[in-house]
Amino acid sequence: MARITAGIATSHVPAIGAAIDNGRTLDDYWKPVFEGYEFVKEWIKDNTPDVVILIYNDHASALMLDIVPTFAMGFAEEFLPADEGWGRRPVPTVYNDTDLAAHIAEQLVIDEFDLTIINDMDVDHGLTVPLSLVFGEVEQWPCKVIPIAVNVTQFPTPSGERCWKLGEAIRNAVKTYPEDLDVQIWGTGGMSHQLQGTRAGLINAEFDNRFLDLLAHEPEELVPITRLEYLREVGTEGIELIMWLTMRAALGYGVEELHRFYRVPASNTAVGHVVYKARS
Repeated sequence: MARITAGIATSHVPAIGAAIDNGRTLDDYWKPVFEGYEFVKEWIKDNTPDVVILIYNDHASALMLDIVPTFAMGFAEEFLPADEGWGRRPVPTVYNDTDLAAHIAEQLVIDEFDLTIINDMDVDHGLTVPLSLVFGEVEQWPCKVIPIAVNVTQFPTPSGERCWKLGEAIRNAVKTYPEDLDVQIWGTGGMSHQLQGTRAGLINAEFDNRFLDLLAHEPEELVPITRLEYLREVGTEGIELIMWLTMRAALGYGVEELHRFYRVPASNTAVGHVVYKARS
């Protein structure tokens, strides 16, 4: 059967993608950020999965404000990088595993998640930046990717508890897929940041590091955090951390933390990154 073997979480700051694409990763400002990903770039060489289920949020690139699904799965054969106003990123096309995606979609609906299926969409920095950080600059992504988009941009947004249950449902769905596949789940976004208003530039390193402390071995303490608390403590965009909870729930109760990284600043964002190995 298919199995989820590892989980990765990372911020998906668009300026990180621009730094990669413009050859600025060794700049004094950016070098400490990219050094935090040297571990995962080496680790993934010996731990490349067949499929990544990538939890991210669209930034009004494919999902405009006329239709805002709470949870959406990309169901096309392939996904191009989105043009977010300055052209498409020079990164490979993302290829889907539609058979596994169909199985997961069916099981999620059975588990009472009203999932939106999207048959044609581009994928923005929320998905492509994590792929670049982990796999580097490659001609083709070395595995298939199933995109699952979570609404964290327009109210009402899902709660952390609902995202946790989504991760549990994904785990159960993968376990019942009969093909022998090595699957990883990635959660992206965050950490603390706010891009507008009087609190623009907000960083809450204390909250961020407590979140990282608890995520590996005491994640149940993070599940009850409300949307209002995320907004108050880590900013309007810091609520993206609920997608990390989906990743963590999909790994089950026991994980081994292989790597952890936290850096301020990267653009106007606190960057966080973890790598977890699932325990059988």
